Amino acid sequence: MQLQNAISQSISQALHAVFGITVDATQIALQPTRKEFAGSFTFVTFPYTKQVGKGPEQIGQALGEYLKETAAEVKDFNVVKGFLNLEVPEQEWLRLFRGIMANPKYGYGEPSGRNVMVEYSSPNTNKPLHLGHLRNNFLGYSVSEILKANGHEVMKVNLVNDRGIHICKSMLAYEKLGNGETPESSGMKGDHLAGKYYVLFDKQYKEQIDELVAQGMDKEEAKKKAPWMLEAQDMLLKWEQGDEQVVNLWKMMNGWVYDGFDETYRNIGVDFDKYYYESETYTLGKELVEEGLHKEVFFKKENGSVWVDLTGDGLDEKLLLRADGTSVYITQDLGTAQLKYDDFPYDQSVYVVADEQNYHFQVLKAALKKLGKPYAEGIYHLSYGMVDLPSGKMKSREGTVVDADELVQEMIDTARQQTEELGKIEGFTPEQANELYHTLALGALKYFLLKVDPRKRMLFNPQESIDFRGNTGPFVQYTHARISAILRKAGEMGISVDTASFENFENLHEVEQDVITQLVNFPAVVKEAGNLYAPSVIANYAYELAKSYNRFYQEISIFNETDEQARSFRIALSAMVARFVRESMNLLGIAVPERM
Repeated sequence: MQLQNAISQSISQALHAVFGITVDATQIALQPTRKEFAGSFTFVTFPYTKQVGKGPEQIGQALGEYLKETAAEVKDFNVVKGFLNLEVPEQEWLRLFRGIMANPKYGYGEPSGRNVMVEYSSPNTNKPLHLGHLRNNFLGYSVSEILKANGHEVMKVNLVNDRGIHICKSMLAYEKLGNGETPESSGMKGDHLAGKYYVLFDKQYKEQIDELVAQGMDKEEAKKKAPWMLEAQDMLLKWEQGDEQVVNLWKMMNGWVYDGFDETYRNIGVDFDKYYYESETYTLGKELVEEGLHKEVFFKKENGSVWVDLTGDGLDEKLLLRADGTSVYITQDLGTAQLKYDDFPYDQSVYVVADEQNYHFQVLKAALKKLGKPYAEGIYHLSYGMVDLPSGKMKSREGTVVDADELVQEMIDTARQQTEELGKIEGFTPEQANELYHTLALGALKYFLLKVDPRKRMLFNPQESIDFRGNTGPFVQYTHARISAILRKAGEMGISVDTASFENFENLHEVEQDVITQLVNFPAVVKEAGNLYAPSVIANYAYELAKSYNRFYQEISIFNETDEQARSFRIALSAMVARFVRESMNLLGIAVPERM
């Protein structure tokens, strides 16, 4: 960034000196020069033709000649139509490289003074985590790390949806069919056991609907009048009234689920600073609804239900409280937003939630604005697309979801198979091999789900994700392992990166310059990823850096180099690539192995 800023400043001066026009340096955009042309940075001259009164090529030529004469950071130039391509002197690249080596915090922002809360995962306690949850968890964790890298104070939170009609469905089915089954007696993880009864409820419920329809009842009416649905609604009411038997069943089953979730979170490498539970926030939500009635920004209908009119905001009227006094999702979200702000006065509250809830978050923000809450403007919905498989969309009620635990295990098995076939575990103990399989599996899974823009719906291909070639996690991980082997060999030869001397090294190869360019760009990448809440920016950077290094590795000799300074430089360059591959992957929540 410092180099680009210097070049932008020089171009600003050149525009004034050559053409007499004033353009602020901050308004001058530079792009990386395309591979097929000589140069490092490209300045587009088309926008200045009217002001200058000359053609784009003439402008480029005149600016290039001026910059070559006056700017230390410009070695040479070429003009292709309206594109001025600028070459940077080798010594400038080496100066920048030494600066990166000397700065362990290179690329990371200074403290910004901004508090950001990131809410992700948000599971329901009636079923285990599935593939969609994995994209959510990986996205939330990575965005949190990227925001920290941009200098913000970040709190990672998990809002657990531990109450509501869907929870009561699992509870009712267990009460009727469970026969005292426990995770211990069944050998099932607790979250899987609760999910089993959610599926059983749905099966029984559908049979009851069909039976009522066969008796002549309208299907929509049958959905409301099915016996188990009525009993589940009654159970929810009893729960809200504190019925001891219902609450004890709820506590027992939720306890099983939390144990299961904790195991999954540990296995996939995500964590949280704080948990919120909707069972503890919905009452505060009801208080806010009352506050809205008192302020006359919410209104009550004849049946006693409470609503907010958001038609003036381009939205609809929205139910906030049912006629029987029970809460809906938005009720508890109002309460949670308030509680979160009380705990951690945030400048921004990021909700990592699928795009199916886009409208919901527009409503939440608008309703909080109606209440005059100071934190309403800071609400940001990080909306992401669903994850599909070749078999289509997942449906948890029907038991056809892609279970997260099973998918991770499948990825580990695939990593084992591919690694053994490639013979990459020679000299590993069984424990080291298992750790490597887990590292590769999670790297493949996380990278594949994060390399796509969050807003895009995506198709997950497990086999493609774990390939050691192409834009995959294992390819980047293997690059790090390869460099680690090079650094170990250098150490055995008595060459230390810390003491590597290349003060008089001058002859940079094109591929070496390309690698340094990638390293120099790291701060801009971190900033862009933070501004866009997009781990995909980091993932693609890691891939391009790994790709550039592999080209360098194929074309340039390291240990057969007779020039001691050149060899020292290449070892230092390798070490810096390893560092920024590692740091990039860390921002994605991905570990990189030292050996493969």
